[in-house]
Amino acid sequence: MTSAEELRGKVREFLAAHDPKTTDRLEFLRARFDAGLAWVHYPAGLGGLDAPRELQPVVDAEFEKAGAPDNNPRRIGIGLGMAAPTILRFGTEEQKKRYLRPLWTGEEVWCQLFSEPGAGSDLAALGTRAVRDGDDWIVNGQKVWTSVAHIARFAILVTRTDPDVPKHQGMTYFVCDMTDPGVDVRPLRQLTGEAEFNEVFLSGVRIPDANRLGAVGEGWKVAQTTLMNERVAIGGHAMPREGGLIGMVAKTWRERPELRTPDLHDRLVRHWAEAEAMRLAATRLRQQMAAGQPGPEGSAMKLAFARLQQALTGLEVELGGEDGLRYDDWTMRRPEKVDMIGREAGYRYLRAKGNSIEGGTSEVLRNIISERVLGLPSEPRVDKDVAWKDLPR
Repeated sequence: MTSAEELRGKVREFLAAHDPKTTDRLEFLRARFDAGLAWVHYPAGLGGLDAPRELQPVVDAEFEKAGAPDNNPRRIGIGLGMAAPTILRFGTEEQKKRYLRPLWTGEEVWCQLFSEPGAGSDLAALGTRAVRDGDDWIVNGQKVWTSVAHIARFAILVTRTDPDVPKHQGMTYFVCDMTDPGVDVRPLRQLTGEAEFNEVFLSGVRIPDANRLGAVGEGWKVAQTTLMNERVAIGGHAMPREGGLIGMVAKTWRERPELRTPDLHDRLVRHWAEAEAMRLAATRLRQQMAAGQPGPEGSAMKLAFARLQQALTGLEVELGGEDGLRYDDWTMRRPEKVDMIGREAGYRYLRAKGNSIEGGTSEVLRNIISERVLGLPSEPRVDKDVAWKDLPR
């Protein structure tokens, strides 16, 4: 299935058999997955048709035109953008069949248990321990900055399984059932007033070895697949011209001439050009991804995204004058997704501060770009050949 017209025909056949106006939403999504029209570049039987990745927008456009329900991608973004590609690459056939369908339909929400209080930018320093106990692993530790953990059914989890080897070599990757005994999710209230993030305590959590992704000790290798996909998911998504925040700021500029100043005009034009350049670069990145897994280039997109989001939200607040300083609601709540478009300028300004931290800090991403894209010398490392247990803390 390699032709755009063939895919359009397949979608039309599907819609004829599953009228979106009369078919139950969940039943519709399950049937779409089973027909291979979920993510068309995935293998047949796993939601796809082994078609080129670049044909996915063709399918999505046909469903959108027909008024078909989507799977609420903003709510399940971690599952779609991070867990699914990792499971596809490293999971067993049983794991793929068990997890991918309810993940795509949104029946099961996923979160990401990576960062720890002492292992954020340096993820390989993590200390959450997993100790083998027969066919299970007993996990103890703490994770932090975990989005949507309060509604997640499953988590992708990286642990320390061998403290006697250097930190990058002694890690193992698991799927963790968030409903298991010993999993304690606690809210972290943020600058916005919300608790979108959480900290997660793991106390004697028993995880079957059948829930391991990849080989024992190869958790860092598996995690790299997750992280590269995460950065593309954050910074490389499809966007029309003047889509997202740049469109909102430009609309205010056009509709409110009394707010204009020469300085704000100069900044708006500069950011408009940056947004357009980033949009075109993201299009190119997605085309490159059609040939295989995402590489370190996704780090550049995520870095540019964070910088531009923060610049635009700052400009928007200034452009709004006193209205830009207003904030509608500081009520403590635990949202299921980040709503950058549906909230006011003050919320966007505060929430954008996290863009340069989540998905890899801007400082770490600059290191990745310099070393793995530009080929510059690596920073000196004194912990490279030292066993994790011997590292100073």
